[in-house]
Amino acid sequence: MTDITLRSDVSVELVKHNACDSDVLWAARVSTVGQRSFTEDVEESREKGLINYLIRDRHGSPFEHTSMTFLISAPIFVFREFMRHRVGWSYNEESGRYKELEPVFYVPGEDRRLVQEGKPGRYEFVQGTLEQYGVVRTNLTSVSEDAYYCYQGMLAAGVAREVARMCLPLNIYSSMYATCNARSLMHFLGLRTTHADAVVPSFPQREIEMVGEQMEALWAELMPITYAAFGANGRVAP
Repeated sequence: MTDITLRSDVSVELVKHNACDSDVLWAARVSTVGQRSFTEDVEESREKGLINYLIRDRHGSPFEHTSMTFLISAPIFVFREFMRHRVGWSYNEESGRYKELEPVFYVPGEDRRLVQEGKPGRYEFVQGTLEQYGVVRTNLTSVSEDAYYCYQGMLAAGVAREVARMCLPLNIYSSMYATCNARSLMHFLGLRTTHADAVVPSFPQREIEMVGEQMEALWAELMPITYAAFGANGRVAP
């Protein structure tokens, strides 16, 4: 029986990008000054003012003239939530139809809040007890081991990968390339992260928030002026 690997993290890598604050600036100014060279120097104070204005007054299309491609490793249930984001996103995920899936499974770490309190729309998650954490870890480990054993058994019997994968649980890891622009990423972050500066409350599942936090940190380095304006205007996408 193949040993399984248990993880409680996600990983995000920025594999390529064409995204900087000046891309937004020149895309916006073509409407008033016509075609300009993207190599021209721009006064930083003017750049900050225009980008802040665009986000504040919800002029979003200039932010679409950027591109970032992330390589994400996370459990499958995170990717199912990702697919709710369709506008401005492109995805390519590894396929259990064409490759044997690796025995890597997600089990929440001890810092993951386990207990939901309150009614839908007015709830919060609180820390579980050590006993509850033990129940979660024991059961998820057992299910993951049994499921992967069944998966391997079907493959060994000559069953097609696309059929054998049906026994695998949602906590198995997958990987995908996700490409977006700054506008679509801002919308994603507004919904999938919690932040003190947000004017619209968000209640994301913790695991997709973990992905969002890493994507946000990478984006902030690429477009610091846009990122600052996003925070200053309540983390609402333009």
